[in-house]
Amino acid sequence: MKRSEINAALREMEQMVREYRCFLPDFCHFTPADWQSKGHEYDEVRDNLLGWDITDYGLGKFDKVGFSLITIRNGNLAMRDTYPKPYAEKLLYLKEGQYSPMHFHWAKMEDIINRGGGTVLIRVYNSLPDEEIDRESPVTVHIDGHAMTVPAGAQVALHPGQSITIYPYLYHDFEVEKGTGAVLLGEVSQVNDDKNDNRFNPPVGRFPAIEEDEEPYRLLCTEYPKA
Repeated sequence: MKRSEINAALREMEQMVREYRCFLPDFCHFTPADWQSKGHEYDEVRDNLLGWDITDYGLGKFDKVGFSLITIRNGNLAMRDTYPKPYAEKLLYLKEGQYSPMHFHWAKMEDIINRGGGTVLIRVYNSLPDEEIDRESPVTVHIDGHAMTVPAGAQVALHPGQSITIYPYLYHDFEVEKGTGAVLLGEVSQVNDDKNDNRFNPPVGRFPAIEEDEEPYRLLCTEYPKA
């Protein structure tokens, strides 16, 4: 993914966040130069991958397959004594025409909340004992306390203010309903571990390889220099 694409995606998400008056923590505003002077007082940000996360899933088609995210708070399953938080929070930004691929989480349960903008469509499937997609059995979903059963592969529409609970081993993907515009999502979950807790089907990457065609506007959560 080109650095210029990442920079453009960062600025676009910042604009959406401002539009919906969702204020970000200080570390989201640090420049690359700022990070050079940050010591161990910011180890929680480094160790728990807080901050910006722009991905094209390694496919090189960000406008078609991609997601912009900010991890605001998180624990750390590998460093529980140091970071005992059992929860995480994210903001996610999905443009019309973008797609986030089908996946589940082995450990994490999450609520996905439409915070504003268009309508997000989330396709759902159960998983089989071998972890493949169950394309036949109906799926029980929970929308703001309302349990309902939908056919395998149905797309659940979340309008602004609505949320869905995603349980472990529940396959799901994301796209925006055509004609409704970009969506700002919230995610409230158990500890997030994007390095080990995503089962994509079919397999894709998670963090992009970066082609440096211009200077970075912000550093991604995987790029912080050591203290």
